[in-house]
Amino acid sequence: MLQGMRDDEDLGRITLAEVAQKAGVSISTVSKVLNGRQDVAAPTRVKVERLLETHSYRRTTRAAREAPLIELVFHELDSIWAMELIRGVENVAKAHRASVVLTESGTRHAPAPDWIEGVMQRRPRGVVLVFSALPAEVKQRLQSRSIPFVIVDPAGDPDPDVPSVGSANWTGGRVATRHLVELGHRRIGIITGPDDMLCSHARLDGYRSALGMAGIEADPALVRYGDFHVEGGFERALELLDLPEPPTAIFAGSDLQALGVLEAARVRGLRVPQDLSVVGYDDVPVARWSSPALTTVHQPLREMAEEAVQMIMRLRDQEPVTTRLELATSLVVRKSTAAPAS
Repeated sequence: MLQGMRDDEDLGRITLAEVAQKAGVSISTVSKVLNGRQDVAAPTRVKVERLLETHSYRRTTRAAREAPLIELVFHELDSIWAMELIRGVENVAKAHRASVVLTESGTRHAPAPDWIEGVMQRRPRGVVLVFSALPAEVKQRLQSRSIPFVIVDPAGDPDPDVPSVGSANWTGGRVATRHLVELGHRRIGIITGPDDMLCSHARLDGYRSALGMAGIEADPALVRYGDFHVEGGFERALELLDLPEPPTAIFAGSDLQALGVLEAARVRGLRVPQDLSVVGYDDVPVARWSSPALTTVHQPLREMAEEAVQMIMRLRDQEPVTTRLELATSLVVRKSTAAPAS
């Protein structure tokens, strides 16, 4: 068994026996750590992994050991937005003869602590994560097994050594608001995303920039933070429409929130776009089938996911990659916006 391990592992300047000796454990314990087994005490596992990382541990037989899988990890899967990312990952995974594993774990900030144990056992070719960042321990354990990872559409500001694929959120917020300004709107409300997400603030900054460039003072009363879901968009839109001086247009930070705005307008007896113009964000398929069809900012979700998997494949082959990749956004004008009623 020991000879087999020597044949299968390449530790460069250090052997398995030396790792075990330095860590003060048996070779079988080192093997358990390598195989992602959970029956190793946490302090021991950390000690062994640090030694492996220090000595640049890499498997020479990685292709034979890894599963032909790309793991896609969300904190929630119940949205059309998530489906677009799934399709993008599947497109590239299929081209590389790999299957896609979907995992729901943790919060929008990071996967749950127990997720890393499962991925160590599954040993996918790579991991695409839809989170703001990775805890240091998770990052270290993935790197110690040479499992490449990429964050797609990061909610926050990932560390410089964490590869990520995002989109031009500031530009998206600016072009959406500028479109409404050019139609003649002056009281423009915004329902951006959660307050603790970088993309929410970037879209809000773009909104403020467009207003400032048009000489319009941003009114704090017209700003709401949402949750990117229909219900949140509906509730925040009702708050805006019930103001003493309601907006004549609302920019929603997601298409799902925009659908909530459309329903809020209906409840309040307003016609879209005659009485209220609405702009969404994402350009998911349902946007073109809403009534009226939704003017929105196209965020290339599927392409972002495809780029993330391509990046994983390049990392897997130890090819150079751009750590931060940002794809362009663009405005798609449909039927939900018009000049304000005189």
